Formats: sequence, C-alpha cells, structure tokens
Amino acid sequence: MLRKLKTTRSSLPVRQTTAVSAMIPAAPAAAASTSRLLPLGAIAAGLGMLCAPAFAQTAPASAASASAPVAESTMQSISVKARVETDRDSVRATTSTIGKGQQDLRDIPQSVTIVTQKLMEDRRIDTLKQALHQAAGITFLAAEGGEEDIRLRGFSLAASGDIYVDSIRDPAFYDRDTFSYDRIELMRGSASMLFGRGSTGGVVNQVQKQALLSNASEVNFTAGTDNFLRFTGDFNLKTSDTSGLRLNVMGTNAGGGNSGTRIDKQGLASTFRWGIGTSDEFYVSGYYLHNNNGINYGLPWLRIDSSQTSANPSGLIQGLDPKNYYGAASDYNAGGAAYATVGNNHRFEGGGELKSTLRHGRYDRDQRASAIRFCVRTVDAATGVVNNPDCPTAVPALDTINATTLLRRGTNIKVQDMTTTYAQTDYSNKFNWFGVKNEVLTGVDLAHEVFHGYALALPTGVTLDKNTPRTTIGTPSDGTGRVDESARLKRLAGSFDAKAIGIYAQDLVQVAPNWKVLGGLRYDYFKGNYRSFSTVASTAVPIIGTEAPARSRSDGLWSKRFGALYQPSDTVSFHASYGTSFNTSGDTYQYDDQTRNTPPEGSENLEIGARIDALEGRLSTRFAIFRSTKNNERNRDPDSAATQALLSGKRHAAGFEMDIAGRITRNWEVFASYAWTPVARIDVGAPGSVDGVGEGAGTRSSMTPRHSGTFWTTYQITPALRFGGGLNARSSQAPNRNPAGVVAPSFVTADLLAEHTSSDAVAFKLNINNVANKLYADSLYSGHYVAGAPRTVQVTMTARF
Repeated sequence: MLRKLKTTRSSLPVRQTTAVSAMIPAAPAAAASTSRLLPLGAIAAGLGMLCAPAFAQTAPASAASASAPVAESTMQSISVKARVETDRDSVRATTSTIGKGQQDLRDIPQSVTIVTQKLMEDRRIDTLKQALHQAAGITFLAAEGGEEDIRLRGFSLAASGDIYVDSIRDPAFYDRDTFSYDRIELMRGSASMLFGRGSTGGVVNQVQKQALLSNASEVNFTAGTDNFLRFTGDFNLKTSDTSGLRLNVMGTNAGGGNSGTRIDKQGLASTFRWGIGTSDEFYVSGYYLHNNNGINYGLPWLRIDSSQTSANPSGLIQGLDPKNYYGAASDYNAGGAAYATVGNNHRFEGGGELKSTLRHGRYDRDQRASAIRFCVRTVDAATGVVNNPDCPTAVPALDTINATTLLRRGTNIKVQDMTTTYAQTDYSNKFNWFGVKNEVLTGVDLAHEVFHGYALALPTGVTLDKNTPRTTIGTPSDGTGRVDESARLKRLAGSFDAKAIGIYAQDLVQVAPNWKVLGGLRYDYFKGNYRSFSTVASTAVPIIGTEAPARSRSDGLWSKRFGALYQPSDTVSFHASYGTSFNTSGDTYQYDDQTRNTPPEGSENLEIGARIDALEGRLSTRFAIFRSTKNNERNRDPDSAATQALLSGKRHAAGFEMDIAGRITRNWEVFASYAWTPVARIDVGAPGSVDGVGEGAGTRSSMTPRHSGTFWTTYQITPALRFGGGLNARSSQAPNRNPAGVVAPSFVTADLLAEHTSSDAVAFKLNINNVANKLYADSLYSGHYVAGAPRTVQVTMTARF
C-alpha cells in the first residue's frame, strides 16, 4: 500500500522509503501537496459592503486525500526512494500568486522572477534588499538607508506603491526581514491594472508563510563575523482536521560598536487558519517587526576629469576596506511595522471563489544619520562668513587624497509614522461563454493611509554645536557621536491623508486549442490632503508650528492590460503583452504649490517573451525582450513653477532578460537571472537641462547598468554533503541625477556554500559571501555611494522536529 509521503520544511532533499505495489498508479499531485508549505494563501474579510482582493489559491487537499486507496496485487512489493520536491524545496518555482490568483507561471503573459525560500536559505538572505539582489535589472538608490527606493529597468519602484505583502500594499518605512517569507515574487513592467497607482518598473510581492494541516517545526541558529547572531523559529501545529496554527519568530544582533553595521531587531508573525479544505476558509494573522539598527551613508564620490580617468575611472576612494564606517557612533535607524489581517475564502458549490481581506497596520521610522562629505572651506557670498575655516579650500584630487584627508558629517534626520487600512476582495471563476473557455478575475480594493512627518526643533534659548565632529579617511569607526541630540524636540511638520478605491476586471480567453488572449481594465480614484507646519521656537511638548494653507488633489485614471499566449505544448509558452501604469503627485505623501496642480505621470510596457521547460520538466527558462516608457515625467519649469510642475519629460528603456532555474541532474541545481539593457535614454529632459549632459536629452538614464545578473549553483556530492557557489555582477552605471564626472564601476562578487546533513533532523551550513572582500558601490546617490557588504562568514545549524 502507499504510505503518505511527509515533506519536511527543509530546503534539503527529502528521501522517503515507500512500499509501492507495481500495479498501483502513482499518487496524484494533490496528495503530494497535502503537507507542502504553500505560499501564504487566500485572504479574506471585507470592509462595509466591499471586500477586497487577495491571493486566489488552490484549495488545500483534504486529509482524506493524503493517501491513495489500498489496491490488491499479487506482485511483490518493492522499496523505492522518492524525492518529493515542490516550489518550497527548490530554487525553481512553477506557480505564482502575484497576479492576484494562484496561476502557473506559463499562464502569466509578463515576466516574473521568484526568489524561493530554498534560494534564500542557500544564500543566507535575511532582508528584502538582499533577496532582490537575486533578480537581474534591479539597482538601489542610497536614500535614507532603506531598501524602499528600488530601480527596475531604470524606473523607480515608488516607495508608496510597489511593494506588497500577500498582494496588499506595504508602505516602505522599515527594513524588511525574510524570517516569515515563503517566497518573494517580482513582476516586471507596468502593472497598474492589477495593483493600481505605481508599478512603472514592476511590483514586489512578499508571500508570507501560512498555517498547514501538519505538526512540524524548524529552528535555525546562525553565528558569524562582525558579532553576527541570529535565531529564527518556524512552528506549525495542526489544531484539528481543518485548522492549523503557525508561528514564526526572529531575533538578530550584529555589529557591536560599529553603528553602520549594527543590527538589533526582533520579529513575530503568526497565523491561524480554520475551515481548511472546506467551502469557507478563514484566517487571522498578526505581524510585528522592530528594528534598532545602524545606518551607513557611505562616502562621497571622487569627481574625475578626463585627464584622470586612466588613474581611477571609478569615482570610488580606492584602497579602503568595504567594512569601513565614517558616520557618527550615535547614528541609528529605528522603526518597524505592526499589522493585523483577517480573511475569508468562500468557494461556491458550482465553482468560483470569493477571497476577501482586511488589514490594519502602523509603521514608523526614527532615523539619525550622517551624510559624509569632504571637508572644504567655503565663503558665504552674502555675508562673507567663512565656513569650515580649518578645512582645505578644494576637494582633494586623486594624487592628494590620503589617510589624513578630512571628512565632515552632515545631519540627516527623518522621523515618520503611518497608519493604514486596506480592504480587498476578488472573485475568480472559469466559464464556458460563447463556446470558449474564460478565466475571469474581478475585484475591488479600498485604501486609507494617514502619514505624519516630523521635524526636530530646538527649545527656546538652546543652541547646538553645528560643527559636527569630523573624522579622516584613516580613522573609520572612531566612536565619535553627537552628545547634544537629546536636546531636540519633535514637532509635526506635515500630515497626508489619502483615500483610494480601485475596481478592475480581467478575462483570460482560450480562443483556440493553443491560444489564449488576456484583457483587463481598471479604474482608480485617489484623493490626498496635505497639511504642513512651519518651525517655531518653543519649550512646549509637543511643538505645533504655524499651519500653512492645506493642499489637496484628486485623480481618476484607467489602466489597461492586454496579452496573448501561444502554448504549443505543456512545456512551451510564448507571450506578448502591453500594460499601462501611473504615478500620482502624492506618491511621496506631500504636495507643494506645484504638485497639487499636477496630474499623474503615465507609463507603458511592451514585452515579448517565452517560458520553456526542459530536461523532463526539471529546468525552467524565461526569456523576454521589453520596452518600458514613461511618457510624461514631472519636471519644474522656471516659467510656470508658481502654478504647477510640467509633465514634459520622457524616457524609455529597452532590453533583454532571462531566468534559468531548476535541476540539470538530480543532484545539480542552478539559478541564474540576467538582464541586458542596451537602451536607457532620456528622450526629453527637464526644462533648462543641457542636452547630452547630466540628465538632459540624449543621455543615458541613471542607475541603469547595461548588464546585471546573478548565478547560483549547488551539487549534492553525497547524501550528507552539498557544496555551492555563485556570482553577483553589475556593469558600470551613473548615480542618481548623473552628476558630471562620476560613475559607479562594474563589479563581480563571489559567494560559497558548504552544507553537511547530519541526519534528517540536523544540518549545518557554512556561507562565505563576498569571498574576495570586494570594494564596490552598491547603493548610489548623486553626492555619495554606500559600499556593498564586506566579506562575511556565517555558520548555521538547522534543527527540525
């Protein structure tokens, strides 16, 4: 008879000995998936009369389907060793929930890259930013020390609109941790039809782990260089035949006295599901993450003229250790997220599902940082006052910079909080209309966001030392801090209250045996009200300044999505697609006198691609050529700056992308992602910009390398021993705003893995990342760069029970 194959939650290969009668057919796929750790699933609950869209997921198999019926046979039973492999246990994914419904990737006419939990575990990925390094075409802006300003295909993933948790908007005010992730999904190109405002370059969806009908637990202990210590626990409890509870916990500390690499964070995520496998499934979940981390604003660029390019074409200060930190010891980046979610998935008797979700959350950030610049003596033209009189009169040159070169520390403060409420509902079903198959998806989503930004003012009569302690190139991590920060008082500087509603419908029609056509349309209405307050001196707490006239704006826009799929076989799928997106003037949660009168920007994406499975389905490949265009970029014109910004700019990017994921042999696994972007052009620059200079017309868009990619491979040498290694690479690129004479050089870094499985219950991993301790610019801004992580060595023990 068939025994139930129990899939552990490990990324390690699972071998189970199963007695199989030669005359009994193989168990169906649904049975094998009973104990899978599926992506966090369908969501639920409504707001008023409107409920909200979330993930459409395949209903979990019932307990009765977990084992096949016993069949009689006169043949002798034999013992077979089987590998039970799912998206959870592989670097290869075959399904996605990013389209607001569980779909095969081959049925999505748009490029999707998935970073599975197996890949995150193998490469020791703890944060969203680290995970996104595994997707080609992504770059990072060195803004406020967070991962929220991400560039994809040369376009910004808007901080307010392009990062999601289980298809619900996730404001970008905190450094996200992967401790509760099942996977990370990246959809490339315009996607406003599915997600509303934002999504010019694409969207990122973080899929949380869900409760299952099994009893299984896993704990991980990691220790490494720079005093790194991390604990994660994943505990799943089957509470009845149709309910389960899952709890994920995390604690991480690292960095010691080095403020730039200091980590002190804790996380808790829990979910309880009941009615699993029935017509009405419910869940409630909670999430909490607190960060009290360091923050690193990097180092200033060396601006290189034509006579110096042969000596140092990079603009980086060469010869430094990547771990060097020049900020103040008192700098920090504190904050986090806390939200609760309730949901329902109703399955209709005649087919179709209605999924609803309601989420309420709060996010906060308190950041004190030091932007590092060369210390240069200047004279105020109006007053004649000499600033920094003890500093040199010019920025150091390549032949004069040395260990004694002076650096000054700026004061960069950002204090914010945000409260959000989101409600979504979507309905999906399959129909035969007019003699053809239709897969319909339609839904409504609501959003209410309240944002507060704060300034730190001084009490009456208090003066701070404006000469922030300086340092030198030769004295990183000097331990100097700002002793007078506590004198500052927090005051409300601005508040933004935004409400939005979106309604959409999409249909995937099987027009011929091998052809499918997709069409979708969405309408969004967004309204924002902004209040700002001027600074006043006061001894009162809290300080309330003088309020400026309120500014408000509302917009209503349509988004479109069209696609065609040609699928000549079960292993080959070709697609072509077109989609639009928009960004409102309120994406940064503020209006001024210009942007309150400025309509949204508009973008579009064209793509032709293919997904091909090879090697009997073990290996999946994705290819695409694309053209993404922002048709009307916001600019400020000196002649009309008093009334509104102009939608006069235009830029586009075009190129080729590919992903490869899966197994070449049973023991040899690979993952690769590559993007070639030969075209990234400013077609129309800002008013007053010089053509061919900076970001004037004819120049290449900033932060868009021609080549970028990642490669990872592992090989199972013996049942107990596995080795792996990989590369991350990026060609040269200009920083944000293309400052003259600055370029971030190309780089390649290497990582290594060794894993020993002591038993089914215990495994050990050794990870060495950036093996050569390569100095490279990872996050870029016009005035500075932040170096990538230095060499790290970490050992992880995993225990399962």
